[in-house]
Amino acid sequence: MPTLADQIDALLPQTQCTRCGYPDCRTYAEAIAAGQTEITRCPPGGTEGVVRLAAVTGRAVMPLDTACGVEGPLTVAVIDERWCIGCTLCIKACPVDCIVGTHKQMHTVIESLCTGCELCLPACPVDCISLEVTTPGRTGWLAWTDTQAHEARTRYLDRNARRTRAGVHHAEQLEAKASHKLAHLEVLTKSTEVPGELDRKRQVIEAALARARSQRTAKS
Repeated sequence: MPTLADQIDALLPQTQCTRCGYPDCRTYAEAIAAGQTEITRCPPGGTEGVVRLAAVTGRAVMPLDTACGVEGPLTVAVIDERWCIGCTLCIKACPVDCIVGTHKQMHTVIESLCTGCELCLPACPVDCISLEVTTPGRTGWLAWTDTQAHEARTRYLDRNARRTRAGVHHAEQLEAKASHKLAHLEVLTKSTEVPGELDRKRQVIEAALARARSQRTAKS
């Protein structure tokens, strides 16, 4: 049976824009469910979004919190190919993997997948990204559909899962390298007359090994 947080999350547009003050839509939903924040902090959902959240939480309908932004039409990011330097920072910032490109090569936005979160704008060091309105005259949930929200959530979760796997793999590589160095040091211990220096190196490597194991455990 869906929890209250599940029901609230299902009513959010899943732009993952962080304007609500939380790192993603799910975290905001959990905060609402726990009574830690208001239902008025989602500009992409607009007034209709507040009405939806009020219905499921039993709270009163209130105006949007303008400190989080204002309701507006759906926008998509557009990269000016003439100025893109291929730094990949926008790719890393995009929460739904809608930007494609590679290092030192021109990037482009898959407009049909873009949620208009705006997180790529401050990430770009050469200001070559702008926003274009795709739903003139339609704002909030009038500019957004449940299908789009579901797809955006799926892409966000897939992106996070991939990055977690990559992080675990990197931590495992660090642990393997540290273990190899420690084994090599043990061999040197038997063939050298500088025990003090070897002890120092052993401590450094063991500390690195401990950090690598800690990172792998945290990411797992």
